[in-house]
Amino acid sequence: MKNILIIGVGKSTSYLTQYLSEKAASKDIQITVGDINESSISELERTYDNIKGIRLDIFDRGQREAAVQNADLVISMLPARMHVEVAKDCLAYGKHMVTASYVSAEMQALDEEVKKKGLVFMNEIGLDPGIDHMSAMQVIDRIRDKGGKMLLFESFCGGLVAPESDDNLWNYKFTWNPRNVVVAGQGGAAKFVQEGTYKYIPYNKLFRRTEFLNIEDYGKFEAYANRDSLKYREAYGLEDALTLYRGTMRRVGFSRAWNMFVQLGLTDDSYVMENSENMSYRDYVNAFLPYSPTDSVELKMRHNLKIDQDDIMWNKLEELELFSREKKVGLKNATPAQVLQKILEESWSLKEDDKDMIVMYHKFGYEIDGKKSQIDASMVVIGEDRKLTAMAKTVGLPVAMAALQILDGKINTPGVQIPIRREVYTPILKELEEQGVIFREKEGPYLGYNPHNVAG
Repeated sequence: MKNILIIGVGKSTSYLTQYLSEKAASKDIQITVGDINESSISELERTYDNIKGIRLDIFDRGQREAAVQNADLVISMLPARMHVEVAKDCLAYGKHMVTASYVSAEMQALDEEVKKKGLVFMNEIGLDPGIDHMSAMQVIDRIRDKGGKMLLFESFCGGLVAPESDDNLWNYKFTWNPRNVVVAGQGGAAKFVQEGTYKYIPYNKLFRRTEFLNIEDYGKFEAYANRDSLKYREAYGLEDALTLYRGTMRRVGFSRAWNMFVQLGLTDDSYVMENSENMSYRDYVNAFLPYSPTDSVELKMRHNLKIDQDDIMWNKLEELELFSREKKVGLKNATPAQVLQKILEESWSLKEDDKDMIVMYHKFGYEIDGKKSQIDASMVVIGEDRKLTAMAKTVGLPVAMAALQILDGKINTPGVQIPIRREVYTPILKELEEQGVIFREKEGPYLGYNPHNVAG
């Protein structure tokens, strides 16, 4: 019997544990879940009689090493910064490893040793990154198999609220780590290439430069550029493509509204605010506005952001109760971004029966024998409720499937890697289709980059 150790219980583990529990008997595997939160472990043990829970403090080296030693493969669902210590343990004790996170420089530095030991350290095998890599490479490889040359690749993904649960003016709710939403786009300019020209968007302009997209049956969306669209140019073999652009999807109007927070400085995470725990929401907003002995916070806000009183942007701010004197921040030594996150979580958390929605869209432009064509591929997945979310499904299932493929020896190329090879994406995408994660493709004439679809 082989043992899979899952480290970390969070929003994305519901489908992961469900899937592995269902496969445990036929695959002859034991599933162990380690987390510092004993209530999370107990709930899993009550739900699945073939899952064993252990209390695991990731910062307790002896405890962590003992857990890794007892496993054949480790799935780390920890925050990205914590993967490396687990990876070093896996390397020391000869264990395979799977994560849904981006490959860090520290993780990549282990590659040669991982290869020498014949281990598979599969990373970026969730949704985005993950399903985006696999679905993109499947189409790109198919085009190349026909002798085609890639001209354009654009890819967009968003974790959103399903239409039936969309009940706020922002058309958005948190389905993933709220902090990642609040600080999205920071840390450098977004960079990409369009029609052979390199483009850069600084953070303060990011949310006013949006692409518009239409997804059949689901309407119009917008997308802002990811920080580095060129990161996968070499991995995908797209060095000669004229356009390479990756972005994050939202409903139309979200980015314009979010830009208000950016311009005020509410998303800044680089310093703490004095006396933050005693601030009201109104005090918090006022801290970023000019002093006036006569003008109200509302008046200063409208003047500062140039918002008319009948503008929907104003209604969006009021919906969050940003001007409340009664609501308190209650966070000591908080950064502006941490306070904003707390305020947003009160309004944007999924209710018990709310459903989320994952939308992914790829555009492939290519040329075969002098003829230029285009493939548009889209995927929409709707969640079941607050626990069995579309986000958990599209992150957790690829992780689980990759783990079993590695244990079965079907994924056997050693090293620190991402899922861009056929041996990885072919079986996983096929099984994901059986689970309702399906791409719809349309092929037509090549349209290239259309500047009329850009706002801002």
